[in-house]
Amino acid sequence: MKAVLALEDGSVFEGNAVGAEGESFGELVFNTSMTGYQEILTDPSYAGQIVTMTYPLIGNYGCNDEDVESRKPFVEGFVMRECCMTPSNWRAKMSLPEYLKKHNVVAIDGVDTRKITTLLRTKGAQRSVISTVDLDHDSLVQKALASPPMSGSDYVKAVSVNEPYEWNPGADGKYRVVAMDYGIKYNIMRRLEAVGCRVIVMPATTGLDEVLAQKPDGVFLSNGPGDPAALPYLYPTIQGLFGKTPIFGICLGHQLLGHAYGGTTYKLKFGHRGGNQPVLNHITGQVEISAQNHGFAVDPNSIDQDKVRITHTNLNDQSVEGMEHREYPIFSVQYHPEASPGPHDSRYLFDRFARLMDEAKAGA
Repeated sequence: MKAVLALEDGSVFEGNAVGAEGESFGELVFNTSMTGYQEILTDPSYAGQIVTMTYPLIGNYGCNDEDVESRKPFVEGFVMRECCMTPSNWRAKMSLPEYLKKHNVVAIDGVDTRKITTLLRTKGAQRSVISTVDLDHDSLVQKALASPPMSGSDYVKAVSVNEPYEWNPGADGKYRVVAMDYGIKYNIMRRLEAVGCRVIVMPATTGLDEVLAQKPDGVFLSNGPGDPAALPYLYPTIQGLFGKTPIFGICLGHQLLGHAYGGTTYKLKFGHRGGNQPVLNHITGQVEISAQNHGFAVDPNSIDQDKVRITHTNLNDQSVEGMEHREYPIFSVQYHPEASPGPHDSRYLFDRFARLMDEAKAGA
């Protein structure tokens, strides 16, 4: 079956349908990871986006029941140069096309992903559509132009849980941590558990009093999709936690802290998505290779650096990758220390969160 990918700039790519039948809209972005496609598909931070994989052969090892980062895939669509139809791996339960069809993800292969990536780097992320039902180029370009932009979009309400729950109930833990679910990845909770945390996951819209009623030793602000500037209803709860408990933020959680500090965020041209982004740690002077997935960044000029210190910087474009409060036990990073997929250079940040909770307990 044929499929067509159309972009708002008028570019059109014809290929093969390798997922569900239908039509799907989203912001077209690219990811440079060579592996980890199942984790990427199920990362809630990709809600509202169609992901292009730059590595030319995707699906080699199939799909399984373990390599998932949420309850289902959240990508709007998937773009590949070549999708493997006959995977070979002892863990595989099904092929990637079978997985995409099972979860109703529209996907296309047989397209020039190098050209798409170059286009996105040159022109920026694009509104786009993948269709197996409408193959008319002009019609699809107009549909892409009529679709909503990522700027100003709130996808958090679509990915967050509706009710609180405990991760791995019954597990022992030294620390009681509330994780605000803006689109949290499972491996974040695995890493928190690994450093001794009992994790209580709470909906994104949970109010300050409900969070404090859990008597947390620390609060974690999760990753998530969309534009952080479209989420002002989340800032007051975060601000209310200042000085009351240690806070650790990742990705969207980091951006929301930027707004809670009184700062602003801006949209990157094509974002950072992949497992090979170099980040300078200003505290240690070391370079960490990081996993990243974001299209917005904190504006350093909007942050009062007498109160908040910039701790990490992206070496490719000098954007802010980490911050810490100079008075309160609060820190955050833009990148993903939990990886999944990606390198593990920054797992020490979970240990740092544990130390902050120890210090808070000792000083209580």
